[in-house]
Amino acid sequence: MKRMGIGITGGIGSGKSYVCRLFEERGYSVYYADQRAKLLMSSDPILVAGVKKIFGEEAYHQNGSLNRAHVGQIAFGNPEKLQALNGVVHPATGRDYLQWLANIPADYPHPFVLKEAAILYESGAYKTSDAIISVYAPKELRLARVIQRDNTEELSVLQRMDKQWAELEKLKRADFYIINDGEHDLGSQIEAAIQFFSRAKA
Repeated sequence: MKRMGIGITGGIGSGKSYVCRLFEERGYSVYYADQRAKLLMSSDPILVAGVKKIFGEEAYHQNGSLNRAHVGQIAFGNPEKLQALNGVVHPATGRDYLQWLANIPADYPHPFVLKEAAILYESGAYKTSDAIISVYAPKELRLARVIQRDNTEELSVLQRMDKQWAELEKLKRADFYIINDGEHDLGSQIEAAIQFFSRAKA
C-alpha cells in the first residue's frame, strides 16, 4: 500500500518539531530532515566527498566529524558556496528519505507519514511530498522562542528568518495549516489534520 508522504514545515521558531512529536505520540512516523542532514554530512560517503570538494579537506576533523566552524564561516559569508553546499546536502537527504520510506513496516497502521523540514520549499523538497502542512506562529513569538531556545541575539535570529520564505507564502501553498501561538489548541488541530488527510487518502 502506498502511503502519503506529507511534508511539514514552518518558519524558525514556529514549533514544527513539537507538532511532529504530537503526531508521533499518536503513532505516526516522522522523518526529521534537518537532523538527518547533520548526521549524513559525516556518514554519507557521496555527501562527504561533495563537501570536501567545496570546502577542502579541512572541512572535516581527523576523526571524520564535520568541522562546522570552518564550513559555516565560509558558507554563510559566500552565497555561491552556500548554494553549492545545499546542492549536495539536499540530494543526499532526499536519498535517505526514500530509504527511510522503504523501511516503514508493512503493518504500519496509518495512511501517511511525515517529513519535517525547515526549508521544505526553499530546498525544493516539497516536490516529493504528496501534501504539505505548514505550522504558523506570529513573528514576534517565533523570535522570542528562538532567542530563548538558542540563547542568541535578536539580530542573529532575524538574519536566519530572512533566509526563509515568508510565512504568508508558506500558508498559501499549504494543504493544511496548524496555528501554534499558545492560544489555539494543538491537540484538536492535530486530530483535524489526521481526519483531513485520512479522507484525502480514501
